[in-house]
Amino acid sequence: MQPVECATCGNQVLCEKFSLAHTSVQWTTDAAVACEEFRGQVTGGGTTARIRTCRPLRDSIDRAVEDGTLEVLDV
Repeated sequence: MQPVECATCGNQVLCEKFSLAHTSVQWTTDAAVACEEFRGQVTGGGTTARIRTCRPLRDSIDRAVEDGTLEVLDV
């Protein structure tokens, strides 16, 4: 797994890309504390288990693939 930093909040997660469609993300800190988008949804009564993704983090992961800092394994 490779570290990827969110360009919006600076939170760092560990990622692995098995294909362009399959991304594994491991949060290294509590998502509701580290991520503004998750925090906002939890504050509104949601739980992090129900949040599929954070759009800014997804964009940061996509940029890491585009610039070659996150390798797609194509297993």
